[in-house]
Amino acid sequence: MPSSQSLANEQTLSAQRIIALAPHIVEVLFDIGAGEQIVGTTEHSDYPEAAKAIPRIGNYARLNIEQVLASDPDLIIAWRGGNPTDDLDRLEKLGLNIVYSEPESIEDVAKELQYFGQLTGHQDQAQQQAQKFLQRLQQLKQQYQDKSAISVFYELWPRPLTTVANNAWPQQQLAVCQASNPFIDSPSDYPQINVEQVVLNAPQIIIQPDSSSMKSPDSIDWQQWQAIPAVKNNAFIRPNADKLLRMTARSLDELIVLCQQIDKFRR
Repeated sequence: MPSSQSLANEQTLSAQRIIALAPHIVEVLFDIGAGEQIVGTTEHSDYPEAAKAIPRIGNYARLNIEQVLASDPDLIIAWRGGNPTDDLDRLEKLGLNIVYSEPESIEDVAKELQYFGQLTGHQDQAQQQAQKFLQRLQQLKQQYQDKSAISVFYELWPRPLTTVANNAWPQQQLAVCQASNPFIDSPSDYPQINVEQVVLNAPQIIIQPDSSSMKSPDSIDWQQWQAIPAVKNNAFIRPNADKLLRMTARSLDELIVLCQQIDKFRR
């Protein structure tokens, strides 16, 4: 794991009072049997069902420092990509023990399972879950590795129109399904583009992840652009974003469905 996770020490190897600062962290902890050790989390941590009862101590923009302290955690598991850095810095200065969830690849889900198992005293269950995840991922990759490429536009967010590229989590998932992304070499992992660029690249499929927790009021009416093959053929796929975009073992369930739906349009 990344060097920042060297913060783990003997005191955290059996953490019993954990604040988990992202939905995917909560989900991984439940996967390894450590869900009951969570004493605080952030908004949108809604899976499994028991996670909804965990006290909320903030969101991606702000943490309630007083409530964090009142929770008396012996470990905070944070996520740099979804937590306010100034609040995390303040908590560190106050002497709280913080480690970071930093998955960069799909395979890193297994590493996180194992790492969290070490932190919480659930090594055996974590190891079993990690091995199961890697086996399923390898099977899925082998199933699609020889498929012909098909052009896909991934509409992560409509306004501003945002897609995925490079090493972004959704881009890695597209690669598993052998879906070709015309914007893969963009300067950033999550580039903002315009509709004209989509029209010019003529994708065969448009993917629009749908989230119950994040709704956009400004959806795009793609029917205005019948020149796009995906629009002409009504080739839209709307996967469950709450499953697909969280860096957990459950994301693989939705990725399997996504690959199957892409393959239908390929045929």
